[in-house]
Amino acid sequence: MEDLNVVNGINSAGGWLVRNQALILSYAVNIVAAIAIIIVGMIIARIVSNGVNRLLVARHIDATVADFLSALVRYGVIAFTIIAALGRVGVQTASVIAVLGAAGLAVGLALQGSLSNLAAGVLLVTFRPFRTGEFVDLGGVMGTVQNVQIFSTTLKSADGKMVVVPNGKIIASNIVNFSREPIRRNEFIIGVAYDADVDQVIDLLREVVEADERVLKDMGIQIGLNELAASSLNFVVRCWSKSGDLQNVYWDLMKNFKRTLDAHGIGIPYPQMDVHLHQVKGEAQEQPVNLTK
Repeated sequence: MEDLNVVNGINSAGGWLVRNQALILSYAVNIVAAIAIIIVGMIIARIVSNGVNRLLVARHIDATVADFLSALVRYGVIAFTIIAALGRVGVQTASVIAVLGAAGLAVGLALQGSLSNLAAGVLLVTFRPFRTGEFVDLGGVMGTVQNVQIFSTTLKSADGKMVVVPNGKIIASNIVNFSREPIRRNEFIIGVAYDADVDQVIDLLREVVEADERVLKDMGIQIGLNELAASSLNFVVRCWSKSGDLQNVYWDLMKNFKRTLDAHGIGIPYPQMDVHLHQVKGEAQEQPVNLTK
């Protein structure tokens, strides 16, 4: 009896195979085609990814960004390949795409801040408004750039602190690069007493500036009376020097301005206030008192 049942089962299976031969052949062809699509898609994804990576590196894009973008392209090609393979075997790809789109939207909303920093990091590395080793001001945070990463930029402040700034905040604010240009301009405001001779002060200030060899004379030296202030004549002095010498030039010239003006008897005023004390009801007359602060 058991042998008879086995024979009947084999005969039934054989009959089903004969009746559905065309359907089985169609499914087999589709499965083979889907496998071929996946294999070819993987190869194309690797070729395209490597090509994008080489192109970005050739354009001097940061290696981290180049690797990230090439990997993003590779996974994108693989995703389209899998969808095409599923469609080949009869899966409704519209629903799959809808599910992937909803999942992508949910992930995007959850990682909105991180994706913003990511996009900003790509822009920073692509356009290079600053590089490692340059001294910058990123939205009020000043320091020397240590490294630029995908999500954040690390600075070392002048007092030795490590500051990590999100790239999204950097893109959204002003970027001031103090190191990019080889030469920069110093500006001084020098106040002297009202009884000083204007032409003499200008000549003395010019002598001090021209005596410093680090000042770039061919860029021009500007000196003039800039303001008639409340208690002083304010002169402006502008001169250029190499960016590496800028701070030392500023300190040395300020020191020499003071020494030169003192040597020629030209005073540098300080704020003063005249206070008058009034006595009441026939007491002593008003007595002016000069107080300084």
